[in-house]
Amino acid sequence: MTTRRTRSAAVAAAVAVTGIAACSAPGNGGSDGRAADSVVIGVASEPDTLSPLLGYGKDGNSKIFDGLLARDADLKLGPALAKALPEVGADGLTYTYTLRDGVKFSDGEPLTAADVVFTYRTVLDAKTNNTARSELDAVKDVKASGDDKVVFTLKYPYAPFAGRTVLPIVPEHIAGKQDPNTGSFNTEPVGTGPYVLADWRKGEKLTFKANPDYWGGAPKVKAFTMAVIADDNVRATRLRSGDLDGAVLPPNLAATFENEDGRRTYEAKSNDFRTVTLPTENEVTGDRAVRQALDAAMDREAMVDRILDGAGRPAYGPLPTDDPWFAPDIERSQDLAKAERILDEAGWKPGEGGIRAKNGRRAAFTLLYPSGDKVRQDHALAYASDAKKAGIDVTVESATWEVIEPRMKNDAVLAGFGSTGDPDFGLYTLLHSSLAGDGFNNMGRYDNPAVDQALDTGRRSQDPAVREAAYDTLQHELVKNPGYTFLTHIDHLYVLADRWDGLTTQREPHEHGFASGPWWNIEDWQPRR
Repeated sequence: MTTRRTRSAAVAAAVAVTGIAACSAPGNGGSDGRAADSVVIGVASEPDTLSPLLGYGKDGNSKIFDGLLARDADLKLGPALAKALPEVGADGLTYTYTLRDGVKFSDGEPLTAADVVFTYRTVLDAKTNNTARSELDAVKDVKASGDDKVVFTLKYPYAPFAGRTVLPIVPEHIAGKQDPNTGSFNTEPVGTGPYVLADWRKGEKLTFKANPDYWGGAPKVKAFTMAVIADDNVRATRLRSGDLDGAVLPPNLAATFENEDGRRTYEAKSNDFRTVTLPTENEVTGDRAVRQALDAAMDREAMVDRILDGAGRPAYGPLPTDDPWFAPDIERSQDLAKAERILDEAGWKPGEGGIRAKNGRRAAFTLLYPSGDKVRQDHALAYASDAKKAGIDVTVESATWEVIEPRMKNDAVLAGFGSTGDPDFGLYTLLHSSLAGDGFNNMGRYDNPAVDQALDTGRRSQDPAVREAAYDTLQHELVKNPGYTFLTHIDHLYVLADRWDGLTTQREPHEHGFASGPWWNIEDWQPRR
């Protein structure tokens, strides 16, 4: 993590920038009447639910909840609701956690081992609509041992299992009386975390207030609000007017706030990547030769330079080039001659307007991106431009996610993914054929037995060398038989008012705004004196 008091053009070019405008010193009200110990941040979207039973906060940092473990600024696991890291059986099949003493939910009821068991069993229940259930595939059973111990028994040794226990814990005495899919807990959560939900106006804002009885100590930031503003330009306008303390902004708009006094920029590396899904059921993108040609036609370096102003890296696969699991020999530059040769050999011949065709079908398809997302729009347009150089006609179209989701089976989507912690986290749900078409898992319905085998080996082996070989194989298979066109990995930059101490950033996943960003540890911020 780096901090800067002024922003250069490159710094302004983050894919997600959050600025908190300089307000008056702590102890005085802001110029707009807001309290100095509150923060209002503009974000692009809101979660569908606030229930961990349906996937909310599964990677930690939910603020309303805590997991058994949590990650620090360096992503190192440490105790949260558990007193210490788990005791692991010699065979790697049992993990025993002892709960911290005296923890209470925000309604005053004590946390017990039964709450932990309830949480995990409900997530694992096939009747619960949790699309991340496969992440806990290794769990055979979870049971309580008294009020303060929880024992997980695994089906097979799963090296990164401890990292899965950042999953937030919910109160059985409330959630256990409801249908996890439709109950009021989804919008009226109760947890053990440093903040409680005070108000949620769907499509408008979520307001959180400090939990004065938080086991980790009452936060100094007494309230924060996430204002939901889908359009980038509107967020920028509201930030400029002082209606917001900060906002997530694309590079071109972030640059307009350059060199303002009283702000500090925080830069976080991420595993966040932009990619194009290539549905196998589409008659054009389902052709392996077309997918290979698209991969070769992409000028990833230009996308990093022109769209991200250097705040990122070319994506040669789902793992970033600075990830220890990355296979360096898969790096490749744009090669239009190779793209044309692949298409020629596969029978896609140049036709009218330079667009190729095969058996009377034009090499053409639609690429969707979510409305209001300038960074994805720019990626989509660059993708279409590069594809056309190889004779493939890509029509770029914006739409809401409500429109995009039912079309994902047949239309390409400019998507964003990326997880931290372990390569299994994210790669399995992105690529395994068993999850094809399962919501936003494996959106392109990719099916490659060699990749499935690599994923299963990486998930089940305890041997680091075996796991490394498996993920190396996976990355090479994605080059030979791409189900996605990977474009860029994106750095996240944030701009905040320079009036709090204790701010840091973590290496971040794709999901940021609510959990990631310098407010991942907002409960630890201290007012600057």
